[in-house]
Amino acid sequence: MKQEKSMLSDTSLPLTDQQNSKESVKGSGEFILISTPIGNLSDFSLRAKQTLEEADILLCEDTRVTAKLLAAYGISIRMESVHEHNELQRTTQIISMLQQGKIIALVSDAGTPLLSDPGYRLTKAIIEANIPLTAIPGANAALTALTLSGLPPHPYMFVGFPPPKSQARQNGFTTLKAAERAGLKATLIWHEAPHRLVDMLKDLALIFGNDRSAAVARELTKKFEEVQRNTLHELIEHFTNTPPRGEITVLLGPPPDRDEITEDDLDQQLQTALQTLSVKDAASLVATAIHLPKKIVYQRALELSKNK
Repeated sequence: MKQEKSMLSDTSLPLTDQQNSKESVKGSGEFILISTPIGNLSDFSLRAKQTLEEADILLCEDTRVTAKLLAAYGISIRMESVHEHNELQRTTQIISMLQQGKIIALVSDAGTPLLSDPGYRLTKAIIEANIPLTAIPGANAALTALTLSGLPPHPYMFVGFPPPKSQARQNGFTTLKAAERAGLKATLIWHEAPHRLVDMLKDLALIFGNDRSAAVARELTKKFEEVQRNTLHELIEHFTNTPPRGEITVLLGPPPDRDEITEDDLDQQLQTALQTLSVKDAASLVATAIHLPKKIVYQRALELSKNK
């Protein structure tokens, strides 16, 4: 308890002391990653607000989006756009401003910067330039969804956005399935666009099996927040009948303790793959996913295709 109290006192300095501390480092410049709300504007922290009021420049993905947050909190600061298309070109200029003593903050449109958002290459360059760097934590959709999912919270792996095309998605999922065969046992987390959700769930079911436990979190922290927890099969049925809207996070539970492949499992995955792929491609995909010899899987795929 004594340690907790001392930590609290360190982070509860009067505002004047915080300002003096900020002024003491301003001569050397500082880069600050600031988390922003993922939907509910009230989730913006007091420390984040104070930091933006003292910073010289705010880098953001879309100035129109960030302007709404600044207006809600009465913050006036010079904004500049940094996104995936200009991040590399802006890096040298931004480092120069930091070396001149500027305090520069970076936000993404929503949530924690760098996670599925621009800024990593810039941040890495700033670290290599030995410029002071810190972060102000806050909202994060992936971790919020994980805590609400009912799936094991650790270990977990955040994978970002899956590829938009089905074949590329399946290839990525197959790699993860192979990692599970090698011992990976973690809850997997992705973000996804609503119009691609059902197709993504179908690809997950193809590679990981219809009965795998999963969850879909939607509109987190907002009025219509929803978390659907079920098997992949049931989630596909639900979102096929009820098209999703809003920001979406998909979570896949870890494999069961015993993940042995039965003949029924093999047939089920092959039949699903054969709906859209040739016998050769279906056999190759499923063989990689379930870690069986391609020759055996190909023979079974031939038999199933003849019985259609």
